[in-house]
Amino acid sequence: MLVVLLAIPAGTLAWADSKLNSKVDLSDLGEHPGPGKGTNYLIVGSDSREGLTDKERRDLHTGTAGGRRTDSMILLHTGASGSTMLSLPRDSWLTVPGFTSPRTGKHFGPAKNKLNASFSMGGPKMLTRTIEHNTGLTIDHYVEVGFAGFVNLVDAVGGVRMCLDRNLKDKSSGADLKKGCHTLDGASALAFVRQRHQEKRGDLGRTRNQQKFLSALAHQAAAPGTVLNPFALYPALNAGLDTLIVDRDTGLKDLASMFRAMQGITNGRGRQINVPVASAAFPTSKGSSVLWDTKRAKRVFDDLKHDRPARP
Repeated sequence: MLVVLLAIPAGTLAWADSKLNSKVDLSDLGEHPGPGKGTNYLIVGSDSREGLTDKERRDLHTGTAGGRRTDSMILLHTGASGSTMLSLPRDSWLTVPGFTSPRTGKHFGPAKNKLNASFSMGGPKMLTRTIEHNTGLTIDHYVEVGFAGFVNLVDAVGGVRMCLDRNLKDKSSGADLKKGCHTLDGASALAFVRQRHQEKRGDLGRTRNQQKFLSALAHQAAAPGTVLNPFALYPALNAGLDTLIVDRDTGLKDLASMFRAMQGITNGRGRQINVPVASAAFPTSKGSSVLWDTKRAKRVFDDLKHDRPARP
């Protein structure tokens, strides 16, 4: 979608740049794992209800919780060896680095917890620190979108075509889709990427669906019917940019590169994988969690760090 920004007037670029919410500061995370080859994007889908009316929350089955939590996390690596989308399950059982509470000033040492708990503790910065600590990869760019932004963006590009190999009906997310190909609007797309009760592997199955959908969304947003039609282009840009939260070092060219890589994966020029898992139902003090296969996961992270094709 944003690739077209490189070829449109400077006035539009200035307008688009002003729409970005660049409030995440990753400059003071502390010690990074060290530089690697290629570029790493952390793409986060949050359950923020900001921008939704009470009726929309009911219709979209989002609930009424305040604040925001991470609903999905994907690490996108781009480099000379191609692009890889790596899903990180939100219930991954990892070491959360030590931190000092900004509210109380109390220091907490490193502790085991679920990955999405790190976001609750310290927002994007703590989430990024946790992922860097457990993968050995440096996150170069942070991109986050909430429920409202997701729905608006899908509707703005005219929906996204997805083909299903079975019926999907999930009361929690509101998904009710028949086997076959559909053009999903914003509401049905949100239900699709959130549903997991119909997946044999639960959250691991959901992360695969999220990867497929994001790639298809990038493909649709960059289609000629969108980028060459000003009546489709500007609503899509407005819906996408107005609801993104990015770090201070992420600009329009970075976002364009990200979407170009995602589109390439849709066309077969890249890979979609999950982090290798030893147990999808590992019992912990915080409930059932996802335990990574340490040896295989390290191999994947090492491959990405050195810009080699990942071997899951």
